[in-house]
Amino acid sequence: MANFNKVILIGNLTKDPELRYTPQGTAVVNLRLAVNTRFRDKTQELREETCFVTVVVWNKQAETSNQYLHKGSPVMIEGRLQSRSWEDSSGQKRSILEVRADRVQFLGTAPAKELSESPEEQLSEPSTEATWLGESEDKSNAS
Repeated sequence: MANFNKVILIGNLTKDPELRYTPQGTAVVNLRLAVNTRFRDKTQELREETCFVTVVVWNKQAETSNQYLHKGSPVMIEGRLQSRSWEDSSGQKRSILEVRADRVQFLGTAPAKELSESPEEQLSEPSTEATWLGESEDKSNAS
């Protein structure tokens, strides 16, 4: 039987990223994401549910996410579900289901520092770490 494990989420961060490093020096950051879903109930009243998801980001993407994202940032995550279990300090077994990010796409506008650069500065030092989807890209696509 074939297996497939792919998750795509768009939501907003509920708190600032939590960057840490493994003993080997590998960067890892946890993102807490809120994903809202709107629907109509049996009485046709509009309802909204929020799903809270923990996303784990590794390596350079972790450092970049920690640098540019903050509480409230809109983001798209592409990755896969992973589960892990451990024993806590009191000896109780614990487990969690989270998303392991393969791709983190920043949505919205770039931070103020990015926006304050002149076009010449932006061209002379292209960013390979992140792509911003937002107002400036929307305007370029409209023309």
